[in-house]
Amino acid sequence: MSIAASFEIEYLQYLDPEGKLVRNDLPEFARDPKQLVELYKTMSFVRVFDSKAVALQRTGKLGTYASCLGHEAAHVAIGSAMHIDDVFAPMYREYGAQFVRGVKPREVLMYWGGDERGNDFSGPAHDFPWCVPIATQCLHAAGAAMAFKIRKEPRVAVSVVGDGGSSKADFYSAINMAGAQTLPYVSVIVNNQWAISVPRSAQTGAKTLAQKGIAAGLECLQVDGNDLIAMRTAMDYAIKRARHGHGGMVIEAVTYRLSDHTTADDARRYRPDGEVKAAWEREPLKRLRNYLLAQKAWSDKHEEAWKAECERIVDIEVNAYLETKVQPVEAMFDFVYAELPVDLQEQRAQVLALEKR
Repeated sequence: MSIAASFEIEYLQYLDPEGKLVRNDLPEFARDPKQLVELYKTMSFVRVFDSKAVALQRTGKLGTYASCLGHEAAHVAIGSAMHIDDVFAPMYREYGAQFVRGVKPREVLMYWGGDERGNDFSGPAHDFPWCVPIATQCLHAAGAAMAFKIRKEPRVAVSVVGDGGSSKADFYSAINMAGAQTLPYVSVIVNNQWAISVPRSAQTGAKTLAQKGIAAGLECLQVDGNDLIAMRTAMDYAIKRARHGHGGMVIEAVTYRLSDHTTADDARRYRPDGEVKAAWEREPLKRLRNYLLAQKAWSDKHEEAWKAECERIVDIEVNAYLETKVQPVEAMFDFVYAELPVDLQEQRAQVLALEKR
């Protein structure tokens, strides 16, 4: 019996959990302390925002909220590697990537506060809104990538999906199309180990999630998702090759969800305390901060000042959200159809009649 095919999945890491270099071939951006500091500052801002959003939900000022705690390196790397003309198809917790692309924190809060106007981002209008039905955003991104190829536009579509979402048919259909048509499509799997309450081991038999792209004919890579340098390097590579017509790529970012799945979840019911404690030792901010401290590019004084600045900016955004005038109830009909069907017109009229009582 002969071997029809074989494959290997490479693993990319630059910084170990303590922030020490494990390889010497630093990419150009990582050799510039100023660039690394700016990326770290963005990660820190995301964490301050995330903590504030959770507090708002706990005090009844926000609906259910999906925290991104622990994902900061992966998300900031994705957003910072993309060009403004590229298209982003996120899930519903990629705040770091979206902040880099111009989305305002107040818009994130509006969305989770139940106001659909929060999905009308200040960022690129061609980016897709949040997609709560998991993995369907992969199809949207693949469709955008097909359009770019047909139009011969040097643009790339990037989607983000979780480990659970990578087991859905939508994901497989998207990467299959990307491989068959050599589309400029980068699919990032943020493997945070848990599909809500289902561990990764219970929802796929694949040794890596990156290898799922092999069958589609895509180049695949597994990356330490808590390592900003590794994630940004992987994204730069994937986006560049896609932009120049060399096809799509699947990147698995191995990280951990340090928070509950959402504020409606209690992960203590299904996750071992020891597992979470160990994950905190590998978290992304401490890792990059330690590296910058060792390089004399950052200090405790810088850290304190920047955290205070983040708190100030986040408070401004929170106040802007809280001061936004709530839409009338009938507004729920205004963002569904260009022209309302007759039955919904009747329902809208009933709502207006009730409001006048």
